Amino acid sequence: MQNSISGFSKLSKTEKIDWLIQSYFYNDECAKSILTQYWNSDKKLQKLHDEFIENTITNFYLPLGVAPNFLINDHLYTIPMAIEESSVIAAASKAAKFWLNRGGFKAEVISTVKIGQVHFTYTGDKNVLHSFFNAIKSKLIADASDITKNMERRGGGILDIELRDKTGDLENYYQLHATFETLDAMGANFINSCLEQFANTFKIEAQNHDVDGIDVIMSILSNYVPECLVKAEVRCKIEDLKDKDIPEPYIFAKKFKQAITIAEIEPHRAVTHNKGVMNGIDAVVLATGNDFRAVEAGVHAYASKEGNYSSLTHCSIDNDEFCFWIEIPLALGTVGGLTSLHPLVKFALQLLQNPKARDLMKIVAVAGLAQNFAAVKSLTTTGIQQGHMKMHLMNILNQFDADETEKSELIEYFKTTTVTHSAVVEAITKLRSK
Repeated sequence: MQNSISGFSKLSKTEKIDWLIQSYFYNDECAKSILTQYWNSDKKLQKLHDEFIENTITNFYLPLGVAPNFLINDHLYTIPMAIEESSVIAAASKAAKFWLNRGGFKAEVISTVKIGQVHFTYTGDKNVLHSFFNAIKSKLIADASDITKNMERRGGGILDIELRDKTGDLENYYQLHATFETLDAMGANFINSCLEQFANTFKIEAQNHDVDGIDVIMSILSNYVPECLVKAEVRCKIEDLKDKDIPEPYIFAKKFKQAITIAEIEPHRAVTHNKGVMNGIDAVVLATGNDFRAVEAGVHAYASKEGNYSSLTHCSIDNDEFCFWIEIPLALGTVGGLTSLHPLVKFALQLLQNPKARDLMKIVAVAGLAQNFAAVKSLTTTGIQQGHMKMHLMNILNQFDADETEKSELIEYFKTTTVTHSAVVEAITKLRSK
């Protein structure tokens, strides 16, 4: 059993590392060198990274790549993607190029409303509570004016506050359910600050109005934002789907639609299907400094809104026209957080031509749709492994410390040979035995 430690957070970064190496790596200098080799040589930049989180010991790198040729609402984009999984960026790029000459992607923001809640219990008369809420609702909003004035100046702020009776689900449980417009900010800190002020005013006014029995449990934004919606789609005549992988477009369109329908009705398939969607979405969300965990949670909740987990994407065939679309909730920001701090996030947003939050919502939704189109196209034509394993080949070669000559020979060999882990092992062993 390792030793516990008190005051770890107060140690310097070097002291933290020394304790870890002594306690868990038996003073192995190799382990220590792994940490230090990922430090940035620019001390000012490294200090910035150190202060993003607590107890920093090093930087954890993910590749940042780009997917070009995305035509979105007749505007060309090269989309930045931070991800470690092979073939994701290749697939997105391939989908972008496929649709480039077929009208591109169309995207629209449906709404941008975000939600926060003050959760509380009340043991008194419901009519008294409703009358009390109606009497103080304007004061709840007014008391938050110091928090909201800058947001209101830009056109955002508090949209509404409702009293919601949830006692049918949990005894004595109620909510102050608030809606917000946060413009180009994701708005988490803004919303949470407003909610805590609501709760404080609510408690004070309850005392002033002699309303007993109110107990505030917590005040927190919701990452489920079904009213912060964006839709993206592609469409073309079925005959225009034809390419080298789709020699018979009508057969392809029918099979593609069936694959989407299966994901709509079968949760086991839907989870994997939507994971593919999120490959594209998360990569752009991460590259632009947004909270991919919040996005994931909200998107998957939305996929279950009808009571069963279902596909995020949908497909229709009408009058010989193929249409494929996605509608998802995305609470994103292009100001605040890491957007002005992390150099690569700033680079990514500049690459996207400094989008407003609504524009970023469209771009991210398109990335998810493109990723899913590429995956389902592969599944219903050549199979998913052909492209994925060819991209994965380099990872396998690196596992075996292949040098550049070996890589060159084996990449050429596997252009005409099916890539599997065992096949690569056999090929590199044979090559090295010559």
